[in-house]
Amino acid sequence: MNTLIARPWYREPWPWILMSGPAIVVVAGVMTAVIAWRTDDPLVTDDYYKQGLGINQELKRDSAAARMGLSAAVSFGTDRTRVRVTLAGAQLEETSLRLRLVHPTRAGFDQVVKLEPVAGGLFEGHMSAVIGDTWHLQLEDDKGVWRLTGLWKSSADGVTLGRATN
Repeated sequence: MNTLIARPWYREPWPWILMSGPAIVVVAGVMTAVIAWRTDDPLVTDDYYKQGLGINQELKRDSAAARMGLSAAVSFGTDRTRVRVTLAGAQLEETSLRLRLVHPTRAGFDQVVKLEPVAGGLFEGHMSAVIGDTWHLQLEDDKGVWRLTGLWKSSADGVTLGRATN
């Protein structure tokens, strides 16, 4: 007579195979929660409503630059730490300008470069080395009256911030 001896459940492979799926999901969920807790999302801002209202002011500055007929050629030195801006258009009585380099996804990489006048319409400044490939540029006056914008790929030597449109 053959008698089957029953083994305990934990010695069988099938319960372990069936429990491994849910166990992996629980571990992955805990790891995801830890990553979410330890890192922040710089794309989300606390004052999004205030920033939304500020968009209208920014558009007015772009329109002011278009009315004044402003354009600018921005060039960068070979080491990407020196910036030169040639401003064309209306005659301005500016003592200095600001160039904002805005990274599309990482606010921690953003820079503001103060540009000092060198000659008529020519401004220069120094900045930290850039990290990343694509940057949004915003050239503006000290008083916040006008603004020129453009997109710069760091593989290029420079970019033209063309005449702004309404």
